[in-house]
Amino acid sequence: MKSGLPIFYRHVLPAAACFGLALVLSRTALVRRIEDVTRDERTKLRLEGTVASDDIALIGIDETSLREIGRWPFNREVHGELLQLASRVRPGVIAWDIMFLEASPADDYFAKAISLNRSVVLGATSTDDPDEGTTPAAAIAAGNAPEALTQVEGDPARIPGGPAMLLPVGSLGKVAPVGFVDAPPDPDGVLRHVPLLVRIGNAVYPSLSLRTLMEYWGATARDVTVRLGDAVVINAPLARRRIPIDATGAYTVNYRHDRQGFVEYGYSSTLVELADRLVEKKPTAIPALTGRILLVGQVADGLSDFGPTPFSPHTPLVLVHANVIENILRQDYVKPVSPLLVWGAVLLVGIVGTARFSDRRPVEQAAFAIGVPVCYLLAAVFAWINGSFLLPVVAPLLGFILLQMVVIGRRMLEERRAKEQIRGMFGTYVSPELVSRLVEAGEPPRLGGHVAEITAYFSDIQEFSTFSEVLPPESLVELMNEYLTACTDLVQGEGGTLDKYIGDAVVAMFGAPVALSDHAVRACMTVVRVQEAIENLRQKWRRDGKWPDVVCALRSRIGLNTGPCVIGNMGSRTRFDYTMMGDNVNLAARMESGAKSWGTYAMCTDATRQACETHGGSRVVFRPLGRIQVKGRSAAVPIHEIAGMADSYPNFGHECIAVFTEGLQRFFQRDWDGALERFRRSATLELLQPGRAPGVKSNPSLVYIELTSQLQLHPPAVDWDGTIVMKEK
Repeated sequence: MKSGLPIFYRHVLPAAACFGLALVLSRTALVRRIEDVTRDERTKLRLEGTVASDDIALIGIDETSLREIGRWPFNREVHGELLQLASRVRPGVIAWDIMFLEASPADDYFAKAISLNRSVVLGATSTDDPDEGTTPAAAIAAGNAPEALTQVEGDPARIPGGPAMLLPVGSLGKVAPVGFVDAPPDPDGVLRHVPLLVRIGNAVYPSLSLRTLMEYWGATARDVTVRLGDAVVINAPLARRRIPIDATGAYTVNYRHDRQGFVEYGYSSTLVELADRLVEKKPTAIPALTGRILLVGQVADGLSDFGPTPFSPHTPLVLVHANVIENILRQDYVKPVSPLLVWGAVLLVGIVGTARFSDRRPVEQAAFAIGVPVCYLLAAVFAWINGSFLLPVVAPLLGFILLQMVVIGRRMLEERRAKEQIRGMFGTYVSPELVSRLVEAGEPPRLGGHVAEITAYFSDIQEFSTFSEVLPPESLVELMNEYLTACTDLVQGEGGTLDKYIGDAVVAMFGAPVALSDHAVRACMTVVRVQEAIENLRQKWRRDGKWPDVVCALRSRIGLNTGPCVIGNMGSRTRFDYTMMGDNVNLAARMESGAKSWGTYAMCTDATRQACETHGGSRVVFRPLGRIQVKGRSAAVPIHEIAGMADSYPNFGHECIAVFTEGLQRFFQRDWDGALERFRRSATLELLQPGRAPGVKSNPSLVYIELTSQLQLHPPAVDWDGTIVMKEK
């Protein structure tokens, strides 16, 4: 032993210090977040070849359903028809991962159809606003209170929730039990833990997943015992389960299946096939629904009920409920390995390894330093895939790396001392050479940002999912490269900065990193030129003769918003991007996604219009579209269509905008007849007409005709100021 130090000081103490430091760091938010990411990657590895329980089926509101039935949300009469037909094949439970919060003329029909089935569970959620929701006492008085769980051991105050709840409207809440769909994400935004329990006031209610299983097994609240920090215990007539939960009532989802792992039927296809077989008596196959748990939820891109999960940053959240239910049915829970066992084992390996390999040849030491982490990582992956045993990865490997750094550093120090000893011995005979090198380097990029006013730009292709269905991969890549090149060139040509691509979406900013006083003008001009470029591409694709009709009808929606945003390098300390963040960025994204609801392909906020007119005069033509309250915001936002450039906009287009604006004024004044007359006139003057312009399905005039007709039949409240509340993102 070179240093002559006792074994304790040379091997045991360094190993204990390194792994002790790693254990302390394992409790920090950063290490926990990295650990979560490693678990997500392990989860993705086990998707292949796994088959979900045959007791579960998804009824997906998919793209086909939206095309065949119409805009979401569907008329509740359609839901009633589905339940009427489903009652004849006797599913076990039908759980709706959908909120029914607003009254509909078809509610009684829907409620009657619910009562025909063995069991239907509807969605509810908590709210922090007692005026917006219903308190437990008020629900009891109204006769539609959900069944609360009364056998709760522990501190219910730790269960998340709110003072009130949003329940299914009217008769719906009286004919079916409800389950709460609350699903707050983890600190990094990914859903890994979901509440099995929700607290409203002092009452505790089951989640949608738990309520569904209670109905499936015929369990009442008396059959359920909650032990916070331990488990939810179900002693039902048909099953007994012990479901592990933490002190807040949250369950760790053991994700095993994405959409491909579950049996899934499209909403519209299920409706049609059941009707053909049961009503029309056609000899056709029908979905196998009998006895199953059916989960009805949104799976079509563009709908709102999506979020980040270990599978994807854009996952249908009905899959979360499906995985929870499937876990509990199979009793397939996450099994954390004892920390004492993990840290004791890695500490022992570290001590033995340093004692055996620290003085060996570098190649042997390197083999040990690399081999142990690889073997441990493979063991963690194997244990997770095959048995749901959860081994921590990041902190133990961090401790091992720190220990190897100590060993390497100690070895380098010992070698340096040896060289100094030789230099001291021969210094009087050998003159040392000193070599100096001056390196001029700039300041490296750093994490952090600053606030600046910019115009945020978001674009997305209309119904892009259909492209991947009809195009082979190589053609889809060719198409997207051509489209994204055209869009990016125009963005950058006007001084914009490309932020990122998200699939077919283009995210950009105007006004950073180089400040531009006229960034809003440039952004609006870019929108017009991008739409012109897409029209040229459509014509080119038609001339090519090799593209299907859906490509030749490609349309892109673009949204803009102007305001202060956080600009800078965002990310980790080892990898980051120059990007934008903030509420105004989110609002720009809402403009893009919300443009569909208003029948336009270019929509911006009033802040963008004002900034554009301040710095660019009347170069850009805008059309007012009213005022909306987007999801997540309390204040109304005036919105506008970016119609075109003033020097090339046609006269009939100006006439259309003038008539439409008159109609909008009448609309705000509640003069429904006057508004309808003008919107019908402007509809004949619209540049983009459904059935004439490729890919166009609506326009602002048609949207307001429908909206005005609805308000004429069902007038709004007296204090309504014309603001339209958007229920979806």
